[in-house]
Amino acid sequence: MDAREIEQCIDDFGTDLYRFCLKLCTDKPDAEDLYQRTFLKALETEWTLDWEKNPKALFFSLAHNLWKSDRRKQARRNTIAPSSSFDDEMEMVLHTGENIEEGYLQKELIIQVRQIIQTLPEKFQVPLILFYLSDCPIEQIAAIIKKPPGTVKSRLYKGRKLIKKRLEDTGYER
Repeated sequence: MDAREIEQCIDDFGTDLYRFCLKLCTDKPDAEDLYQRTFLKALETEWTLDWEKNPKALFFSLAHNLWKSDRRKQARRNTIAPSSSFDDEMEMVLHTGENIEEGYLQKELIIQVRQIIQTLPEKFQVPLILFYLSDCPIEQIAAIIKKPPGTVKSRLYKGRKLIKKRLEDTGYER
């Protein structure tokens, strides 16, 4: 892949890829690093990009694989020397026009759902993030995680059920 193709990819779907990296990492500096390493890895490889096929899925898959590799590396390091936990609360933007109490409850619910998603197994976490936060179609998610579309649908369904059950366990009723 050459620099012109990479530039074209950044223009076409760079924002979507950055948003996906941000949802995976939940930390802006880590997301920016993953985003840059994704395009750098693509530039280093000798791939020829076929624009007829889905190049967006290729880059999402590459970012996902780099992220998984980083998580494995971090897990190995934590077994040797555990690190302290970090504050994973993210800033939320409240919708205008809501009263303060509703806005606060909505913000708390969003934070709680994101925390639940982060604790789910990876096989549920990644499809949920791709489908609901990155607006990827099921076929594209299937290509990214290299599973059949039926498996993606099943994991989305089971992931939603797990989120609902954990919300009900914490007292959320709606």
